[in-house]
Amino acid sequence: MKAFIVDRYGKASGRLGQMPEPELRPDDVLVEVHAAGVNPLDLKIRNGEFKLVLPYRLPLILGNEAAGVVLRVGPRVQRFKAGDEVYARPDKGRIGTFAERIAIDQADVALKPKTLGIEEAASIPLVALTAWQALVDRAKLKRGEKILIHAGSGGVGTIAIQLAKHLGARVAATTSSANLDFVKSLGADVGVDYKSEDFEEALQDYDVVLNSLDARTLRKSLNVLKPGGKLISISGPPDPEFAQEMGLNWGVRQVTGLLSYRIRKAAKRRGVSYSFLFMKASGDQLREIGALVDAGALRPVVDRVYPIESIEKALAHVESGRAKGKVVVRLR
Repeated sequence: MKAFIVDRYGKASGRLGQMPEPELRPDDVLVEVHAAGVNPLDLKIRNGEFKLVLPYRLPLILGNEAAGVVLRVGPRVQRFKAGDEVYARPDKGRIGTFAERIAIDQADVALKPKTLGIEEAASIPLVALTAWQALVDRAKLKRGEKILIHAGSGGVGTIAIQLAKHLGARVAATTSSANLDFVKSLGADVGVDYKSEDFEEALQDYDVVLNSLDARTLRKSLNVLKPGGKLISISGPPDPEFAQEMGLNWGVRQVTGLLSYRIRKAAKRRGVSYSFLFMKASGDQLREIGALVDAGALRPVVDRVYPIESIEKALAHVESGRAKGKVVVRLR
């Protein structure tokens, strides 16, 4: 089958080629991939940034989310049947959505939201699960609380803004001046132009900050939180709790502890908490997210769709940081 393959880690690596058909396990559904979302995570994996904590065996098929049609199911599968339209974020150890077919555990799959086309559906799983696990599971965001969402016009940001408003929070978002009206149209109460304003001075007494940017932004975010506030980062640095959840060995756990020592110490000094979030696959949460989509509470934002033959351009577009919402590749 046709797939986008990484033979070695590096920024210039990756090629379209042929790979064997996926093996179907008893709890798997075999999905014919019609479209796949492209994420910064794909770039980080390709570049080798996660090889310490995600030791993939090369050659590797890249891709972390998809939508398509079920072709076959394993003997223990009861939730799905051939012909079902589904969307999914495969488990971190079984990625590979930049391919014509992929086998995914039924626990990580959900029926596609009825109101979405296949390309829109492919843009949702990873970013929506990230937003859900950050705001609902980790932050336990409540009505009336205040949250700052960095990179509000990005893939995670566009969904996180909408989810936070659905939960009844007051939302601030950082973005460029060109996208201020856009993030407000998604539900942001306050838009901060990161080029001309300092969010650290403009905002105060926030309950939660969701960070997806650099270390400098992460440190400055501490200053907008009130005592007891929560700083959640999806861009690092990893913390000891993450290393423990991943089952990493003692040496790697020590490294993650050192990487996040300064930000954890600074957070403690200010009376707030810091945590690193690496989202997990969950078909159950995708079903809840799909219900919100069909009810009109969430809508995907697709910046551009590329054919699979132009996947290098799709990856470059994501790497540029200029995408508004998500970039998707079309396989059928």
